[in-house]
Amino acid sequence: MKKRILFYCQSLLGIGHFIRSRELLFALRDFEVCFLYGGESIPGFDWPAWVEVVYLPALRSDTAFENLYVVDGEATLEEVKAQRKELLLATFDRFAPDALMIELFPFGRGKFKFELLPLLAHARATNPQIKIACSLRDILVTRAQQNRYQTDVVKTMNQYFDWLLVHADPRVQTLEESFGGVADLTCPLHYTGYVAQPSPEVTHHESVPLILVSIGGGRVGHELIECVFAASPLVATPHGIQVFTGPHIPADVFEQLRIQAALLPHVTLSRHTTEFPAWLRRASLSISMAGYNTCMDILAARADALVYPFHEHDNDEQTRRAHKLAQLGLVGVIEPAQLTPRYCANEITRRLRSVQVAPAQNIDLDGANRTAAILVQSLSAL
Repeated sequence: MKKRILFYCQSLLGIGHFIRSRELLFALRDFEVCFLYGGESIPGFDWPAWVEVVYLPALRSDTAFENLYVVDGEATLEEVKAQRKELLLATFDRFAPDALMIELFPFGRGKFKFELLPLLAHARATNPQIKIACSLRDILVTRAQQNRYQTDVVKTMNQYFDWLLVHADPRVQTLEESFGGVADLTCPLHYTGYVAQPSPEVTHHESVPLILVSIGGGRVGHELIECVFAASPLVATPHGIQVFTGPHIPADVFEQLRIQAALLPHVTLSRHTTEFPAWLRRASLSISMAGYNTCMDILAARADALVYPFHEHDNDEQTRRAHKLAQLGLVGVIEPAQLTPRYCANEITRRLRSVQVAPAQNIDLDGANRTAAILVQSLSAL
């Protein structure tokens, strides 16, 4: 009989947590999995046959991650919180998992303590033998009260969690670089390698160089697309541009971009694709934000790339990742002060004119399968 894993994920601003968690789900083929998703829905993605998906009433945040908002319906925030908590506990009881995996918390998603702390306490009280894991990305955001934050995280981890699964290659990035409380954790820490979507072989070749422009979920980064539009006429090399704005881009912003794109006949503007890795393979150059999943897809495709890190509200996660990969010669970085049409046009021209050789890399991108292997081994004795 297969072991059962209950897996919780909450996206707030972008789609990266969803994409990474979904990739993990495909690797968990040796388990029965119930996936609890609390973010805004993302169209077009399929699910593995061994996964049951339970959608919590969706919540999102502002770009500063200060406030929560109800995505659909007329219920108040407090009513939605109560509905979510009730559904979480009921799903736990119905599914009766052998393991509970929670994405990011307690290292993030502090505003969801209202449902996650009761879930953790209920899991321990209901099944003392249950194993609880935290699924964590490579880099954490620096907090205004970093010491207090680290103390709170360590306390929660040591009280409830059995494993910490860090989806990174420690030869590139260690958790200690963005979290100073690692030595105080009592549970085992496993580096799984980075989680990347499969990168397909190229089956279509463009007649002119293709520039792939993307901004993740679409709630931030609009200025990057606008800058590429303004830079394009200044690029000295013929090219085409495919833009993906992200599924959550505000309607008025998308309309403004659509009007601008209509003036550029070599530009195709789309909201979203479920085939982003395939587009990376086709592109001569990727221009994007520096989120975890986009960067891992870039590495898996061995694509030439310029990344523009999200930096609003002193959020330094993407900046740290971009600079680390740039130090390894794997991407170029557009700093905020460099986001001008002339600078971007010069960089695009230089990269399209040069013969780009895929950078040599020895980075572990098999994090999904490694995560599954760790869970198989750890749960086999139960």
